[in-house]
Amino acid sequence: MARLTRAQQQERTRAAVLVAAREEFAEHGYADAKIDRIAERAELTRGAVYSNFTGKRALYLAVLTETAERARAAAEPPVESPDSAGQALGAFARVWLERLPLAGDTPGSGHLQLRSLSGVLDTAPTRAALAELVRFEALLLALALESLPGADARMVRRAALALTLLHGAAGLAENAPGVGDPFDLAGAAEHLADIALTDDAELPHLPFVAPARSAEDRWAAPGGLRDEITGRPIDLGDDGVIVTLGVARLSAAEEAVRAARPGDEVTIVVVTDDPAETGRLARLRLLDLIGCLRRVFAAGELPRTRVVFDDDGAVSAALGRDSVDDGAEFAVRVADKLIVARAEGRGAGHAAADHRAVDRGRRKRPKTT
Repeated sequence: MARLTRAQQQERTRAAVLVAAREEFAEHGYADAKIDRIAERAELTRGAVYSNFTGKRALYLAVLTETAERARAAAEPPVESPDSAGQALGAFARVWLERLPLAGDTPGSGHLQLRSLSGVLDTAPTRAALAELVRFEALLLALALESLPGADARMVRRAALALTLLHGAAGLAENAPGVGDPFDLAGAAEHLADIALTDDAELPHLPFVAPARSAEDRWAAPGGLRDEITGRPIDLGDDGVIVTLGVARLSAAEEAVRAARPGDEVTIVVVTDDPAETGRLARLRLLDLIGCLRRVFAAGELPRTRVVFDDDGAVSAALGRDSVDDGAEFAVRVADKLIVARAEGRGAGHAAADHRAVDRGRRKRPKTT
């Protein structure tokens, strides 16, 4: 038998740890799971576990993310979307509520089925990240709803209400399995589409956002990137806006989406300085939501906004940033394979999307970056 390379051996060890961790969490739940028992189940040392995962929280999030990735990959969009935003919210709720634990589930298996984060988000950064992730999830759900006939132009607040309803039901079901009728909850979600809410007010800081700076930089877009919503490879050289947001600034994505021009490709690049925990939390939540969206909306009516996880920093580096953190917020506008505008700080995505490029004939010779 050929000898395994170091990378192959590390991958085998990581896979063994994940299998053992899933068994441990399913049996004991997150709070009572022990790293020592996980190492014993995997027939590895405690050190081998920690060489692949920074701790129990990172390992638990990795187990949940693996589950979400499989569900997203298996989700097949229907041939046709629901006929209205209300029907779509009801269908989304029914898909989402499938995860609720049953009355006979053990605490561990119930947590895994629910993808519970109880006791996991015990730091200020992870709690802040979760708040921003919920707002971003509401935007993605709203963009899908807005594509349906007769839907209002903006549905973000109603999407956020639906997610609040579903997460509240999940929290109750975790502590009292069997409580809450899924059909009643889905019916309530459906009615939220018609609730009277004003969802078109301009954010108060946008009039004060500094304009994007004009640029003439050649854009060498990194390859091998994938849009997490469609699962397909994408080209960041397409004309449009690329907005890089730290996990703690994801709510700013809506500013760029609303300011973009028809035909623009809007790409949200998600970054963090803590990929082991905050990064996995972001991937878990977004893949989980996308998996549900793909089971409700036809492929052509999924959100057109593209989502990319910049785990290795390739996009940020190509844009001239060697390091990023959870508060990162910078954006560029791309046209004809050039970066024609740059913006950074609060409102960067809005500024880049709103930028009007100079006429092509007036451009100077591009400089190389």
